[in-house]
Amino acid sequence: MTTEQVRELLADRKVFPDLPADLADDAPLVLDSMALVWLLHQVQARFGLTVDPSDEDLARFDSVAGITEYLNSGAVR
Repeated sequence: MTTEQVRELLADRKVFPDLPADLADDAPLVLDSMALVWLLHQVQARFGLTVDPSDEDLARFDSVAGITEYLNSGAVR
């Protein structure tokens, strides 16, 4: 997945409806539990990836770059 695809998923009104277009890839993000569930649902629905992050993995969901890196890792099937 690309950072643009992750950015598109994050811009969903159920995740970050006001995600700034100029947000740097490494800018900090904070996902609440509902936004995280919706993001993971969209990853599976749109890209067919099953994502089941561990507690340690969730620490990587702190920026566009971190999420992209995790989704491209071997932890996702």
